[in-house]
Amino acid sequence: MVKQQGASSTALKAFKTLDIVASSQSDLSIQDVADHLKTDKVTAYRMLITLHNAGYLVKNEETKRYRLSYKVVSLCRNLLAENEVTNLIMKTLKELSQKTQETLHYSVMDGHEAVLIHRVKGSQLVNVDFQIGDRSPLHCTSIGKVLLAYQEPSIVNHIIDAGLARFASNTIVDPEAFRKELRKIKLEGYGLDDHEFADNMRCIAVPVFENGGVVRSGISISGPDSRLTVEKLYQLKGPLIEASSTLSRQLGGIA
Repeated sequence: MVKQQGASSTALKAFKTLDIVASSQSDLSIQDVADHLKTDKVTAYRMLITLHNAGYLVKNEETKRYRLSYKVVSLCRNLLAENEVTNLIMKTLKELSQKTQETLHYSVMDGHEAVLIHRVKGSQLVNVDFQIGDRSPLHCTSIGKVLLAYQEPSIVNHIIDAGLARFASNTIVDPEAFRKELRKIKLEGYGLDDHEFADNMRCIAVPVFENGGVVRSGISISGPDSRLTVEKLYQLKGPLIEASSTLSRQLGGIA
């Protein structure tokens, strides 16, 4: 994320601390946080105690380690609350899951990442187990590329300038090849991930349009490559595009 002029470095460091604690599966010590922040223990302690006093972290008095508190949930309750749009999205995902028997993911673009915010589990026994809140890079996932394909050139340039890191054998790391891939996605209306994010996984995604043709979200299906062959992805393309077109019309976008 690009730091804009006037932003508070201290506040940004506090939010970074919150991100570090939130992403850990175990309680963190002051030293753990200092290492992640690449700073000294005094600074790390100051960030932790500030977030603790604000109620966003819990401190284990025996171990002196910190974890996330449930107050964080209150920050996103309105964002994830059931409303008409959420109901439309979930209805679409459930119907598509019944038709394809696949697990459906609905993600939104957040900075340089895609964030999974809705999920409907399918009947397939072997799936890729993504969870609500999981984040993924834009340049090497089907949903990420689909979201990026409809953004302003300046946003695409930021992603490319940040570096197209290789995640798997087929990750597109050449800037011109990546731009070509985005143009292809926009022309065809869907995107594929064939061993770009992980060498044992394939994915397909489609955009969801809002008023004015804006794309901030999309629907995707992911699975192990042993089951999701390239031919299977193309079979899923039709139902996905049909579902996203219907949802786009309902949201006031284009079909």
